[in-house]
Amino acid sequence: MSTSRAAWSPTSWRALPAGQQPSWPDEGALESALKQIGSYPPLVFAGEARSLQTALGHVAAGNAFLLQAGDCAESFEEFSADNIREKLRVILQMAVVLTYSMGVPVVKVGRMAGQFAKPRSSPTEKIGDLELPSFRGHIVNNELPTAAARVPDPDRLVQAYHQSASTLNLLRAFTKGGFAALDRVHAWNQEFLASSSEGQRYMQVADEIERAVQFMRACGMDTESNPNLREVDVYTSHEALILGYEEALTRRDSLTGNWYDCSAHMLWIGERTRELDGAHVEFLRGVGNPIGCKIGPSTSADDAISLCEALNPSRIPGRLTLISRMGADQVESKLRPLLRAVTDSGHPVVWACDPMHGNTYTAPSGRKTRHFDAITNEIEGFVRAHRTEGTWPGGIHVELTGENVTECLGGADALSDADLDHRYETVCDPRLNGRQGLELAFRTAELVRSSPAN
Repeated sequence: MSTSRAAWSPTSWRALPAGQQPSWPDEGALESALKQIGSYPPLVFAGEARSLQTALGHVAAGNAFLLQAGDCAESFEEFSADNIREKLRVILQMAVVLTYSMGVPVVKVGRMAGQFAKPRSSPTEKIGDLELPSFRGHIVNNELPTAAARVPDPDRLVQAYHQSASTLNLLRAFTKGGFAALDRVHAWNQEFLASSSEGQRYMQVADEIERAVQFMRACGMDTESNPNLREVDVYTSHEALILGYEEALTRRDSLTGNWYDCSAHMLWIGERTRELDGAHVEFLRGVGNPIGCKIGPSTSADDAISLCEALNPSRIPGRLTLISRMGADQVESKLRPLLRAVTDSGHPVVWACDPMHGNTYTAPSGRKTRHFDAITNEIEGFVRAHRTEGTWPGGIHVELTGENVTECLGGADALSDADLDHRYETVCDPRLNGRQGLELAFRTAELVRSSPAN
């Protein structure tokens, strides 16, 4: 990729300060693990990443919508085919609601098959009377509150690769093997969803889609073999946090000669690691994947434009997604100057809203949580900012699970502080459950649909 900076290579990030990297106790064991990963096949292929970039180009132009969703941090312990299927089911349900309600294609990107690492605000944390190294995700250490469990273990990098490969295999089987067929929209409902008002509303949409499919059949269309009705594309993404792991999976594409990070179709840079002179921006500026960058309330217009210039100097549509995470109270006032500046600069970015991370707080029980009202309020402010500036609110980026957890408050079930301990199962940040995810899809569609086209 052409750039005005110094020459890029998969190792050039090593000369720059790299935040949020674990303190590996055995460099020899680390290098051995990374060499092992480097010898393995790529998890995804360059052509798939290019297809996602093309799809995101349509989002940037205002002709499609991005749904990026999945776990805050994937777990080694809770890895199962059932968990993957249920998470995919909720993503497919949300995508159907968004597509049917907004009338535009939905680009589906999972926080899956690689979302293992988590940035932390401090290298240590206090658990009771113990001060321990922070839990950094299962790719690094274990969340158990013991000194031994918190020691970074390079073998976990290898385990993360194998779990990602297994997850990808199952995702491909589900999305191409009939599970995602449009005539199965009724079958995607779950027991705990079907009994809710959101589930009933979803079933009404499913009934209308089924009638439309029956109409197409009556008109002579072969709906059984049409891939547009039988298959879907679901891409993978994660925060490119552990740079040694990302480097080990970076390969040169035999068709184009460009480098691609083959750990996922899309990678993003977090709010804590987006320094322009830092290692994460340096690494991701050189790979051909579509990339994202989280931007918080401290981001200035100059910061946003500089990130665009560094990460997408060729101004390729779909290459760069800016993911705002401002907080419900600040999103409109903080985002509007950035929308105006980036638009005036001519950079064709996808604008997505992360309504989760700016709205996290600690409940009286000591549990981290988020309230559904704050999440929807941030999306509303995000859409309102775009409406005012004449730009396209291109997508949402949310943490969710297919399980009936009680981690985020509010929603149609009116979950309260007292409910948090019932099923609080996340290894890190609180996630929406399936009902809340579906409710969020309906609410987002209503907000975007009421926004005039740019």
